[in-house]
Amino acid sequence: MNDDHDATRPPPGSHAVDRRRFLGFVLAAPTLVTAAELVPAESARADVPSADITELVDLNDVMTLAALPTSGLITVQVHTDGTVSFALPRAEVGQGITTSTAMLIAEEMDVPLDRVRVTLADARPELVFNQLTGGSNTTIATYTPVRVAAAVARGRLLEAAAVVLGAALTEVRIRAGVVLGPGGRSVGIGELAEKAAALRTQRVTTELKPSDRFTVIGTPRSRVDALDAVTGRKKFAMDLAVPGAAPTMVCRPPTINGKVTSVANADEVRSMPGVTDVAVITSGVAVRARTFGQCIDAVRALRVSWAPGSAKGKSDSSVLAQLRSAEPTMGLPPLTPSVEGRFTFHFRSNSALETNCAIADVRPDRAEIWSSLKAPIVAKEAIAAMLGLPLGAVSVHVTEGGGSFGRKLFFDAALEAVEISKKIGKPVKLMWHRADDSRQGRTHPMATSRVRISYVGDTVLSYKQRHTSVATDLGHGFGEIFTALAAKLPVVDLGFSETFFQLSQSMPYNFGVNSRLLNETDKSFNTGSMRNVYSPDVTCARELLVDELASKMGKDPYRFRRDFLKDDRSLAVLEKAAEAGRWGRQMPEGTAQGIALHSEYHSASAVLVEIDCRPETVNRPVRDGVAGPRVTKVVVAVDAGLTVNPRGLEAQMMGGAMDGIALALTSSLHLRDGYFLEASWDNYFYTRQWNTPPELDVIIMPDTTGKPGGAGELAVAASMAAVACAYGRATGTMPTSFPVNHGTLAFAPKPTVPPVPQSPTDGRDHAY
Repeated sequence: MNDDHDATRPPPGSHAVDRRRFLGFVLAAPTLVTAAELVPAESARADVPSADITELVDLNDVMTLAALPTSGLITVQVHTDGTVSFALPRAEVGQGITTSTAMLIAEEMDVPLDRVRVTLADARPELVFNQLTGGSNTTIATYTPVRVAAAVARGRLLEAAAVVLGAALTEVRIRAGVVLGPGGRSVGIGELAEKAAALRTQRVTTELKPSDRFTVIGTPRSRVDALDAVTGRKKFAMDLAVPGAAPTMVCRPPTINGKVTSVANADEVRSMPGVTDVAVITSGVAVRARTFGQCIDAVRALRVSWAPGSAKGKSDSSVLAQLRSAEPTMGLPPLTPSVEGRFTFHFRSNSALETNCAIADVRPDRAEIWSSLKAPIVAKEAIAAMLGLPLGAVSVHVTEGGGSFGRKLFFDAALEAVEISKKIGKPVKLMWHRADDSRQGRTHPMATSRVRISYVGDTVLSYKQRHTSVATDLGHGFGEIFTALAAKLPVVDLGFSETFFQLSQSMPYNFGVNSRLLNETDKSFNTGSMRNVYSPDVTCARELLVDELASKMGKDPYRFRRDFLKDDRSLAVLEKAAEAGRWGRQMPEGTAQGIALHSEYHSASAVLVEIDCRPETVNRPVRDGVAGPRVTKVVVAVDAGLTVNPRGLEAQMMGGAMDGIALALTSSLHLRDGYFLEASWDNYFYTRQWNTPPELDVIIMPDTTGKPGGAGELAVAASMAAVACAYGRATGTMPTSFPVNHGTLAFAPKPTVPPVPQSPTDGRDHAY
């Protein structure tokens, strides 16, 4: 059924004709181009009784709602060579969304996966809130729009094929990118690409494939970019050959956000081999040269005088004291028995495997930027404002990124590259040094969390949590979404951070009256929305107190959780993790099991770990590092709803488990006199090979919802909490400061001047 674009629209609510039938568009184009037409569902009602905001609407719901109005602007295109393309308005940073998106298209169109080309869309301001990558939202927000657009394309191809083959529409079908008709006749979709195109935009109805006919969705698939990644052919920002763009680095201050007061030897550095330019910019002194090695030499040679930065004189202890003085009151002591705890979470680095980098070519009347960006529209708007150019004069190309976990929500490198290019009048290829990212980059804020649980007998009466944190910078697009949808959200008049906090935190247990509040202080640090944002700290504190409460009540930690869980999906993952991990088995002294649960964004995960805290394990010798306890086993049970690519979900859970181990045991920054001591991953102890569990099992639960849930961050909080609980059971003392090894400084800090450390020359001496 077709009708013209200007025909009378159906009444509100009729766009989804039934559970599988939708409306879409065939757009006017030389070859077949299709899109979905979707409208937002009614917003969650604030008058529905609930103890938790997230039972009404969560952060993921808000992002999906914000993206929906422009879903018709993202299109599937069929080409004459038989391939299908889709420009994904999200950032691929290793999470595998180009693969899962290609799977959706391959499924609905019945084309081979290797003939689907998913690229990353340039910044498109007309998409408004539909080009923001975060909150584990990509698959949830794009699942239906992409499938509808692909289904419209499939229907249009079948109609064109029926004409070409002289057959009835009911007599043709697509298999592996070929339309088959009666009598053995066939025609490839490439031959139909132009015939199926529309001269003017038309509205059509389409029906999605039922799940019992899925042959691609739900099957484990290797990543579409895997071969390019392992053979070095995958292109990141620094691999692009932009005419005239030369390597560029920045000499940065010795303290956080320090400012240049003078440069003693700029002319001398300009005369160094390969150096083309030296310029003072907002964040330091930029150097452009023929090679990055020459940039490093020049940065190290600069003699710069600096004004103190925004964190002048601050240290771990002074920030902790400031946080404690800002903690909200817990109220009067309860009249009933209670358990209570205060937990400290130190600064952590948000440095990704690929350091911050960007290419910029700024001209008087235009600018062009290449970078891995999770909020490219916001970046484009900021760059246009910075340069005083019309928005249309700025082109922002989104490149694939080597990791992010929230880091690339910020476009610091892009802004810096633009400033440098404008100042020197030349294209630049800017790369941050690893030390830059550790000392001047984005961090996960230091925080404290106080928890009180009141009970009588076997009944929990109330749960209260007060989380106090160094301010989290949310100036990357989420704030604009909250502002635009404020009237539809049941959050009254909360600020951006508190809104984010309330929409991202859930309470899985029947703990009576529960409340969680966030208080933020101190905006002198460069912070960011690191993977899972507030949840790892909040959940870790909660789950430790759950263990404590279980002990007070004389109950087993696992059985206590099972008795108090609210919903069946959380119960199922908890029981599966306990069963697969053999909860309660006999363990040697100094070792123990821990179990924890976390739910968010229509998904749930339970993690069981085993930890070895015996002296011979804790005191393993590691050069310039700390070994500490070792997690020897991890079992993750995950219910993420309908799983598009089980292999991708498994990888996300593995990565989340490694994050959780790091946050609990070893991963932190040490603040001293206004700067962080860590200057590389050499001395920032993310989970290393010596602390990776020899046993790791990921169990994906059967789908009971029929739609995807959020998965990108899901395993982090439960993993951190499970490790903390296991550590407490193995040592007999509940940990209250994280990571537990923060108090051990196992390395000699590198100098802050020059800011780029000397490259090591003794690597072979330490090879195994």
